[in-house]
Amino acid sequence: MQLYESGEMYLETILILSRRMENVRSIDIVKEMGFSKPSVSNAMKNLREGGYISVSGEGYITFTDEGERIAQKIFERHVVLTECFLRLGVSEEVAADDACRIEHIISDETFNAIKTHLEKNR
Repeated sequence: MQLYESGEMYLETILILSRRMENVRSIDIVKEMGFSKPSVSNAMKNLREGGYISVSGEGYITFTDEGERIAQKIFERHVVLTECFLRLGVSEEVAADDACRIEHIISDETFNAIKTHLEKNR
């Protein structure tokens, strides 16, 4: 199953929430993202059927290996791109918003070049 931008956003949100709380449930995602319960429920069903997450009987969401790999990749892109834009003088809010949009479409080659450049110029 191909994962689209919205699926990547949900995986990234689950990762962020899992760093703040012991257990993540759909209602936590609803609150974090501001989406409706039915929308989040449908997304969790698609992610579960796609093999990206598991949901326990109690409703706790955990990653499969593939889901966690993708979530980590998207989160790293967000952090690195936000840092890049901040260094360029972009405001924090705009930097984070732009990083959020770009993180899903930037090629691995371009992202790795930006990351390497930032690391060399710390």
